[in-house]
Amino acid sequence: VINVGAATETEMKEKKARVEDALHAVRAAVEEGIVPGGGVALLRTIDRLDKARGAVRGQDQKTGVDIVRRAIEAPLTQISANAGVEGPLVVQRVLDESGAFGYNARTDTFEDLSKAGVSDPTKVVRTAIENASSIAGLLLTTEALVSELPEEKEDAHDHHGHAH
Repeated sequence: VINVGAATETEMKEKKARVEDALHAVRAAVEEGIVPGGGVALLRTIDRLDKARGAVRGQDQKTGVDIVRRAIEAPLTQISANAGVEGPLVVQRVLDESGAFGYNARTDTFEDLSKAGVSDPTKVVRTAIENASSIAGLLLTTEALVSELPEEKEDAHDHHGHAH
């Protein structure tokens, strides 16, 4: 049992959610181990993915591999963007290195993320790829897809150049 205390109910709910997330991450890590975090473990699969691209026949399959490659780069690209740095440049710098070398957004440094304590549970990374692949396959074999368009939010101060 873990007791969470806070000054307000909202703060308590937020802390409780963080503790629950951490607990689930630890359980997942115990089950299958950990890999370097920050998207590095995914990037280290790109060499094999590029080899697979050379072995596939047909442009459609090559396009599929290219899509997976971009998806594998996406986590580090987003982490970098959130930290205010150029994502594609960070991805390339990490790809130029090996092992657990990656970008630590918290300290804005490139370093061995395993030594820095930046890790992801293997199970979380694996299931994210499996689930994304499953959904992508479902979308590819679906004849029609219904989606909602986002509602346009009108700015209260925007009068389209007219004074009202």
